[in-house]
Amino acid sequence: MNRPSAEVLSSSTSAYAASAQRVLRNTYLLLSVTLLFSAAVSWSVISFDLPRMNPWLMLLGYFGILFGVKRLENSAWGVLAVFALTGWLGYTLGGIVEMYLRLPQGAGLVMQALGLTGLTFVGLSAYVVTTRRDFSFMGNFLALGAIAAFLLSLGAFFFHWSAGSLVASGLFVLISGGMILWQTSAIINGGERNYISATVTLYISLYNLFLSLLQLLGFASADD
Repeated sequence: MNRPSAEVLSSSTSAYAASAQRVLRNTYLLLSVTLLFSAAVSWSVISFDLPRMNPWLMLLGYFGILFGVKRLENSAWGVLAVFALTGWLGYTLGGIVEMYLRLPQGAGLVMQALGLTGLTFVGLSAYVVTTRRDFSFMGNFLALGAIAAFLLSLGAFFFHWSAGSLVASGLFVLISGGMILWQTSAIINGGERNYISATVTLYISLYNLFLSLLQLLGFASADD
């Protein structure tokens, strides 16, 4: 049996690494642009006092656009679908942030949540990129945890259960951090080769992380 030469193995490894770096670069580029776009939409909602979105409409639009992103992620139209999704979530975020800004220390809470979200993302991403550790084993656990946190948050919303809402926020913080580790690891180690899919996962993780931290900080501030 013929074995591949050292040159072939070296070339294959280099091509593999180059592919991972390309996906990582494209993901971070698209993520940065969509975060700016989402922030601009949120700012527009606050500045022009646009109406807040109905929760059912928000969920329906979110899952509908997310389905469209999944169908289009292998085509050029997928990029436009990502902008549609992040713009939609940016609109919903604007109404929530505006509500916090009306609190006595609301601006400080928003900045704290934003800063913690940024530090968490940079720290976790840098750890994975530096160590190249494989977090693929977390996939099933994170999926189940996300479903449990989502159902708990819905129950807390409809039954006005503040304790359940706080527990759900805590779970989303942990799950969002895990998703950042998992998705970045998948890119680095070859499990993810679609930068559109990777961008959506990271954006949603940052979105949930920011909102969850904002709610937890708001609750802590109310107790002081």
